[in-house]
Amino acid sequence: MDLEYLAAGLDVPGEAKNVQISGLTADSRNVGPGFLFAALKGATVDGTKFAPDAVASGALVILCALDAVERVRNSCSPDTIVLGAEEPRQVLARMAARFYGAQPDTIVAVTGTAGKTSVAQFVRQIFQSAGHPAASLGTLGTIKPDGESYGGLTTPDPVALQKDLAELHAEGIDHAALEASSHGLDQYRLDGVRLTAAGFTNLGRDHMDYHSTLEDYLQAKLRLFSELLPNGGTVVLDPGEKYADRVADVARERGLALFTVGETGKDLTLTGLRPQGAGQELTLQTVRGEYRVTLPLIGRFQVSNALIAAGLAISAGIDTGTALRSLENLKGAPGRLELAGKTGSGGLVFVDYAHKPDALDNALAALKPFARGKLYVVIGAGGDRDPGKRELMGAAASRQADLVIVTDDNPRSEDPAEIRKAVLAGAQGAIEIGDRDKAISEGVRRLEAGDILCVAGKGHETGQIVGDTVIPFSDHEAVQRAISNEGNS
Repeated sequence: MDLEYLAAGLDVPGEAKNVQISGLTADSRNVGPGFLFAALKGATVDGTKFAPDAVASGALVILCALDAVERVRNSCSPDTIVLGAEEPRQVLARMAARFYGAQPDTIVAVTGTAGKTSVAQFVRQIFQSAGHPAASLGTLGTIKPDGESYGGLTTPDPVALQKDLAELHAEGIDHAALEASSHGLDQYRLDGVRLTAAGFTNLGRDHMDYHSTLEDYLQAKLRLFSELLPNGGTVVLDPGEKYADRVADVARERGLALFTVGETGKDLTLTGLRPQGAGQELTLQTVRGEYRVTLPLIGRFQVSNALIAAGLAISAGIDTGTALRSLENLKGAPGRLELAGKTGSGGLVFVDYAHKPDALDNALAALKPFARGKLYVVIGAGGDRDPGKRELMGAAASRQADLVIVTDDNPRSEDPAEIRKAVLAGAQGAIEIGDRDKAISEGVRRLEAGDILCVAGKGHETGQIVGDTVIPFSDHEAVQRAISNEGNS
């Protein structure tokens, strides 16, 4: 591809405009002949240091920040083309979109603290129910119509994301739903994605190790609506959720269509909600009249997630009746209030990804009405992440559950005992069992008929990060081991 086209908007020297670029990357280890290397400055590593290595591997062009241009030029061979940009990450994302070109015809995105994965999964299922080959991209990876999954970053780097979108298009997948994380939005990873609609779930405390304040965290989320969703796009939200009003303000300021759901929503108004077996019956008022839908999921938060997903699908052109009827066949995302086992005594064990105070609160509140006996929870907190939420996690657990068992999550480089101590500060009377397998086993051992155990924090994950090592570990497998051992005891 011509550099002049790829680098549209940048000052490309005349003699370099017809230079052919064969690939682009921000990882010097992936550079090949004819590549453009984006020398980006990260929190701990400055990519400009690797510019000479990239050139040695065949890079013809280096993209960097304006204030690094001269330094990069001086470190590379004289014939190296160096392009400067005020926001090189954003430029790289737009370059990736030009380089790969094709994307699914209809793409929707969702952001928020909790619920992104569920909403993206639900939208994909609704699209497929409506007859469209669809994929979802996010925490669980890229999931295609055949169920194949690969990857696993909530929002992949822009080059990988655009490559994925082009491959999906080539396979005939014309609809996609993707998660937009605050990191991804702040680092411009989604710039260049052609969106039809964007949804917002909620906002609570998270990623305070990355964002300086809650307002900074919110501003990163708002980029999806203020900058990335094009004119003519639709914003979908539940006005009853935290900070939804701030998103609605952005939509109104830009003149974007606003599609609202929930009890105070105007487009999919929830006028009735009652438990029905292991699900919930929803009564919805729409411009097409009233609908009664049985959602096969528990929890008030899942009602909001499902309605936001339906709103995104409808905003993307799916018939209202088709979208709402498809809710009756939704499958929950792996590790999201997922039934992981039943003990011989009749106790139920659920696994949930909740690793934030609000998410844990919601998960336990969803399970509580189904616990005829006691509600137990196993929780921990991740190391090298926002330490301020640890006590809040403990408080949320003790507020909802009859017994809290505090264990290790992903301690990473921190002392696990210190992390547990912080969680225990908010969970007075909790039991401390550092070994996660033993903690889960103890929770299962205590279950009697009508009791429920929630194993929270890791959900679908299949590894535990200790130091810089990933140790194979699955909460689902630990639950099954504990139940099997109970039967043999």
